Amino acid sequence: MPGWIIAMFAIGGLLVVRDMAFTVLRTRKGRVESEIYDKHPQKEQMEQYAHSFQKLANTFYSMPYRKDHLSNQEKDEILKQLQEELCDGCAKFDSCWRLCYHLNYQQACDLIGTLEEGDPDQITRAQGDWMIHCIDGAHYLDRMKQLFFHSRQALVWNNKLIENRLAVAEQLGEVANIMQKTAEDIYSISTVPDNLEDQVTKVLRKQHVIVKKMWMLEKPEDKIQIYVTMRARAGQCVTLHEIANILSKICGTTLRAVKEGHTIINGEYNTVLFIEDVNFRVLYGVAKVTKANESISGDNYICTDDGGRFVMCLSDGMGSGLDANKESEAVVDLMEQFISSGFSKEAAAKMINSALVLQRSDGMFSTVDLCSLDLYSGVCEFLKAGAATTFIKRDQWVETITSTSIAAGLVQQLDFDTASKKLYNGDYLIMVTDGVLDALPLSEEEETMKEIIMQIHSTTPKEVGRAILERVMAYCGYKAKDDMTVLVAGVWEK
Repeated sequence: MPGWIIAMFAIGGLLVVRDMAFTVLRTRKGRVESEIYDKHPQKEQMEQYAHSFQKLANTFYSMPYRKDHLSNQEKDEILKQLQEELCDGCAKFDSCWRLCYHLNYQQACDLIGTLEEGDPDQITRAQGDWMIHCIDGAHYLDRMKQLFFHSRQALVWNNKLIENRLAVAEQLGEVANIMQKTAEDIYSISTVPDNLEDQVTKVLRKQHVIVKKMWMLEKPEDKIQIYVTMRARAGQCVTLHEIANILSKICGTTLRAVKEGHTIINGEYNTVLFIEDVNFRVLYGVAKVTKANESISGDNYICTDDGGRFVMCLSDGMGSGLDANKESEAVVDLMEQFISSGFSKEAAAKMINSALVLQRSDGMFSTVDLCSLDLYSGVCEFLKAGAATTFIKRDQWVETITSTSIAAGLVQQLDFDTASKKLYNGDYLIMVTDGVLDALPLSEEEETMKEIIMQIHSTTPKEVGRAILERVMAYCGYKAKDDMTVLVAGVWEK
């Protein structure tokens, strides 16, 4: 990616970090004072940054779009150059380009159009028709082909530049969106009421925990989020689970800590986020088989819980082996990074697609299959780009989520297939790559997979995935013609 694009994103990131620092440092106590931040100058400044990025993105969108064929002007340039090089000194110039100008001009344009279409039989016929009346037809046609392919190559390169420009515009637009969202989020942070902070401080002090500061993120559509900066007294260690239980009793709702690598509070100050506990828990398992004669699978996946959402992403790289593995690994790694940073699944998918388009040299692409489960409501949102069918098992029936979109990285303006389904206690979510369905009888892949799923009575996701893959392998003689991955998640109420 060009250095100026990276620098632009770096500048945007620095602006976000700077404004977040100003916000945290200038936070006032009390709800009355927090209301002034609706029109806080720093918030307005950040929104102006977002507006500037969006305006810059729009300038890219307003430029000419890609072309699939040469324009009439470009065809005229070819004919003009041919006339100057070959026809001006020809003995038949007057009869060809003065007496029969319109007829010859149309025939020459049609010949260029035939070269664009690329049908060998039509090209041969068109060339034969031209040779009948042109005394230097062979030379004329050879030179026309040279000029045509030169113009065609320029068109291809121009389309590539346009794709890159649209990719940059897409990313600039998403940066503007995330800056706008960040401006709204960080100015929703306020200190907790004094009486609540005093009560928490006193109770935790009895448990050998020193509270330095508390903040609360309150948005009408979101759950309660409380940030606590605290440490344990010297020589003491207190678990986050114990602290969450204490906060739950004080706040009157079940809270849990969002862990980031640690489960205890020691003698150093740490800021921990506590959120309302979810209503569902998820267990997942995976079963994989690598393509015959390959040592590395081209499939990759991630499963992550960011506090209130459980996200699964499955990607199938183009082909098989190491190159396919690198492609799909890049997709899932970027997806995990974007989602954990607060991007929506749509924004993350668009950013990844733009990145693949920018770096694509020889048709690099990967499928994107994403499931995002809200652990509070049980609503699961699906996003697919070139991905295989997803299956939902509930009691005695199986539902499918299909996709007709193409894989990410092929075109810049990619339309993702999206869907939303409510999951219930005991449901199983089954994601597969193309290699799994391709091993089943042609035109009956989905129905056969439904029958396989219904025949399995295992309860743990890992056993379900393994049983599915064993039955699928039986259909292909236990020799995988492509990489196969089955990713299963079970959903249960807490």
